[in-house]
Amino acid sequence: MDRRSFLASLAAVTASLTVSETIFPGSSSDVNDRMGEVLPRRKLGNTGEYVTMMGLGGWHVGRLPEKEIQPVIETAIEQGIRFFDTAEHYQDGRSEERLGKYLTPKYRDIIFLMTKTRSYDAKTTSEHLEGSLRRLNTDHLDLWQIHSLWSEEDVANRIKNGVFDVVMEAKATGKVRHIGFTGHHTYKSHLKVLEQYTEFETCQMPVNPIDINNESFVGNVLPKLVERKMGVLAMKTLANGRFFRKIEEQGNDQVIPNHISLRDALYFAWSLPISVLINGPDNADQLRENAGLAKKFVTLSEEERMNIIEKVAGFAGGEVEYYKA
Repeated sequence: MDRRSFLASLAAVTASLTVSETIFPGSSSDVNDRMGEVLPRRKLGNTGEYVTMMGLGGWHVGRLPEKEIQPVIETAIEQGIRFFDTAEHYQDGRSEERLGKYLTPKYRDIIFLMTKTRSYDAKTTSEHLEGSLRRLNTDHLDLWQIHSLWSEEDVANRIKNGVFDVVMEAKATGKVRHIGFTGHHTYKSHLKVLEQYTEFETCQMPVNPIDINNESFVGNVLPKLVERKMGVLAMKTLANGRFFRKIEEQGNDQVIPNHISLRDALYFAWSLPISVLINGPDNADQLRENAGLAKKFVTLSEEERMNIIEKVAGFAGGEVEYYKA
């Protein structure tokens, strides 16, 4: 299918993201909290939850210098972000520890807290849950996801080794309110989970205009998630920064900054039926800029999205999509 035909086929899917499923500040259904105005909230699939359209990525929090952690977290709260992402293996637990130190003591009652387990057997999965709860300084998780599914074989092995059973049991016991899965290597791993289970409520995956041109998660997985009314968590929206900054490992500059803007990349993702865009800023100023774009968001037309896709079509795969298998 050519890109234009593909994008046209998404029209019905995109239409599922209606104003009725988004809560805007100042509306009659406004849910601003004790810290003030929040970003517009979007429906998280069939969970009954509404989450802010932008979330703070925990991998980036974990790698920041210690003195910058609290300013970034406070900026996120100030800018209306209430969704916080992390994982047990980010910096060997340091990301979770930092959220447990600077975020949850002050803001646990107003945030949606998600972490992930990259475990391969039942025993380790259980240990990860207890460790995450301890490091995050909380007695429950709002969302717990099976992390970084590599392949169809990887999915089959984790099922066989009891990982999926432990995650579902965690929800049954109340330690976890909602469950999901993630991955960015191949869309086939996501389809494998969807073939095997109906219990999962969310899926985290790459969503950006380059993806559509190469082994696409958006094309192959997103329609199925929408059909099942699952919450969609967008990641790699800027190809982990390779849209806009030097790839230090290769020593050369990407030319994509001359093709699309930050606004183009973010608005492209938000114009699709995603629940939250996981943003990984390098500092508080970047976070303010990205949140500012969220506050001014307007849905892009089909023609605008098609133009963005075509501008970056030549960059699919390779260094930019390094995270795909």
